[in-house]
Amino acid sequence: MKKISIALLLGTALFAGVYTKQDRIKDMQTMAEAMSTIETGFFYNNNDIVQNGALALSDAIRRVQPPLEEIEEKDPMARYMNNKVVFSNKIVKNIDIKAKTIIERFAKGDVQASVQAYTKIMKQCMKCHHEIREW
Repeated sequence: MKKISIALLLGTALFAGVYTKQDRIKDMQTMAEAMSTIETGFFYNNNDIVQNGALALSDAIRRVQPPLEEIEEKDPMARYMNNKVVFSNKIVKNIDIKAKTIIERFAKGDVQASVQAYTKIMKQCMKCHHEIREW
């Protein structure tokens, strides 16, 4: 599974171009499917399903980039006031850490800690959707 993940990551890096809105939508759909997979693994108490979902989430979240208009902003004051780049990078880091926590804790049999990490990931998702995507 790790070899597949690494191959996907390298393949994405080699053919990476401009990160478009369609790319973001695809990644968001992948993340939603991964969250659903993790939840299914919790319900069936299946470590493999939880691990597959968490790895898929980690892979997808690493591909997500800040909005292009924010990256290309030339005015330093506008960048400071509307700092979506730092905000989205922080959310990516938090979700990646929590996905790893889910894998580690669930494998050790600590289901409650895994579910708490899952809930914290959901909070990060909603935070991004509210602040950056303005939902």
